[in-house]
Amino acid sequence: MNKVLILLLVLTFFSCQKKEKKVDLKEVKNSCHKEKQFDLYQMSEMASLMEQMYAYNKQIKDRIVKGDTVGTFPEFFNKIYIAKFTTPSDNDAFFKENAKKYIAAQKLIYSSSPATINENFNKGLDACITCHQGKCGGPIPRIKKLYIH
Repeated sequence: MNKVLILLLVLTFFSCQKKEKKVDLKEVKNSCHKEKQFDLYQMSEMASLMEQMYAYNKQIKDRIVKGDTVGTFPEFFNKIYIAKFTTPSDNDAFFKENAKKYIAAQKLIYSSSPATINENFNKGLDACITCHQGKCGGPIPRIKKLYIH
């Protein structure tokens, strides 16, 4: 009877044990540690130019508010006519017309008197917003922060 009892205990002990599943380490490595491919955003020439124009206008705003001179029109703004777009079809008649208006408004800032410079600076921003309303509205809130009140 002791042998039967020992046998039952041994069987019970082994039946309650969790069976371990064999794990293929290569499979785990492949499923858990797959290299992730990241697509880094590459700014187009136009997007980069617009970032530069924004930064430059921010500096000009600060100079105007302080009563400093603004210097001369930054010629790199003229790259707006030749810079490559993220989506080439966006360089259409609407954009070209608004680019001309924007450059004209920007040039006006640099020939303004102290009495009209704030108004002319804001007109330059209006030209940005008008174009962005028709194309890519994303930057509009950021552009609006440049207004001189």
